[in-house]
Formats: sequence, structure tokens, C-alpha cells
Amino acid sequence: MDWLDAMNRAVEYLEANITEKLDIEKVAKIALSSPFHFQRMYHMITGVTVAEYVRRRRLTLAAQDILSGKKIIDVAYRYGYETPEAFTKAFGKMHGISPSVAREQGANLKAYPKLSFHISIKGDEDMNYKIVDKENFTIVGKQRRITMVNEENFRQIPEFWDDCMKDSSYEWLNSKAGKLGVLGASMDFSENEFTYMVGVEEIKDPLPKGYVSATIPASTYSIFESLGALPEALQNTIRRVYSEWFPATGYQHDCCAPTLEVYPEGDMHSPDYRCEVWVPIKK
Repeated sequence: MDWLDAMNRAVEYLEANITEKLDIEKVAKIALSSPFHFQRMYHMITGVTVAEYVRRRRLTLAAQDILSGKKIIDVAYRYGYETPEAFTKAFGKMHGISPSVAREQGANLKAYPKLSFHISIKGDEDMNYKIVDKENFTIVGKQRRITMVNEENFRQIPEFWDDCMKDSSYEWLNSKAGKLGVLGASMDFSENEFTYMVGVEEIKDPLPKGYVSATIPASTYSIFESLGALPEALQNTIRRVYSEWFPATGYQHDCCAPTLEVYPEGDMHSPDYRCEVWVPIKK
């Protein structure tokens, strides 16, 4: 319950300071978490980033201010927009109409509600895991920058894998795979983006053009097995790790190391396919 209360206190702080500049470090501190872990957890549970939540809430409240008769320029500045034009563009993107049209009787507007966190007790599926210490190692492969806005990462990563299949990158990497098999590594996180690499453990052969290497630092990992066709089964496992396992155990994501996906040989579209997600953790 401490975790639940802390997350709700963080939302209350966001709401109370909705017109102020977002201070993610302070919000994370209220949530008893690191900025990285709070943002990652928030995104996985809600489907939106913290910044996107604040943006939607501001535009929801801005519509109410406009309906109450406040000047559009004043509303724009109140919610952090540097110019009325920038505000009008953002307002139109969310509501589908301009701020001036919103004043007309019968105008259709959208409202993004204030979030709150609750425990949902399902009891239908255990989460089995094991914790291991892994020494540092190097991976090589191809990488792409991925956005988390609107859960685009769940679309862009499978798309990247498809591209690797089509240009024979996966075939080449699979032929060089070590004991772990082909890996997916999520690393170098920023507020809304991260780098994703499809790769294998370090090889001695010269790397072809377009391939890069990355060092995976020594870390403690919690390993979860995913059973089912990709990408849905793995995506569901990752969501459960953040929305169920982390709150239940008190661990946090260790942002100093990448999250790894371990893909053994086999039919990835089979309902019996087994792979793993390795999440770096700390108490």
C-alpha cells in the first residue's frame, strides 16, 4: 500500500502544480522512486508518459477556462505555451477544433480525466521469476531510436524486427549467436525515447557496415519467462512486470543497465514459443 499511496501522492502533486514547469525529480521523490523508474513505471501502467499526461490534463483544463470566458492568450500562457499559435495548434490536435470555436454553443470537446492508482487483485496467473547476477559483456548488432509516446514502442520494436528479418540482419546475427541466442536490448533511456538493439554477444569477426557494439554493464537481473506468440506474449509479460511485479516486491528498475530480451531458436509465432525478459533491478 505504500507504493500505491506514493503514486497517488505524485499524481496529486502533478495536479496541484499543473500550470508549473514539470519537475520530474520532485515528482519521483514523492513517489519514493528514482526519476527513471517512476517514468518507466508510470508509462507501463497508464500507457502514457508523465509529460503526455500533464499535456493532456493542461489542455482539458484549458478548455474549461476558455468556456468560462477567459482570454485565449491568457489561457495559453497559463498552461505553459510560449505563443497563442503554439497553444492553438496543441489545442486543435487534442480537441479537433480551435480555442475560438470551442466557445461556440454545442462545440464538442474532449476531457482527459485525472488518474488515480488502485490495486486490482486478479489471482489468475502467478509471475515466476529468478534473480541472477550477470557480469559485464558486449553485444553487437543493429539499433534504432524508439519513442514511448502513445505506446509507440510496442509498434516500432516489432517493426524494427521485421526490417531486420527482411534485410537478412537477423539471419546473419542468428548465425553468430552465442549461448543466450539473439537479444533485444533497450537502453539509453531519455524522457520519451530509448535505443533498441537487435544483437548477439560479442563476436570476433569484423562487423559489417551498419552494425554497432554496446557494453552491457554488470548488473543484477530479474528474469521472467514469456510463453506464447510474439510480440503479444512478451509485451504482456513486460506490462505485468511493471504493473504487478515491481509494486508487489519493492524492487526498482536499475537504469544503469539495459533491459534484455533473450530469444532462443524456434518459431516466434508459435503459441508454445518461450523467451525471456531480463530486467535490471535494485532494492
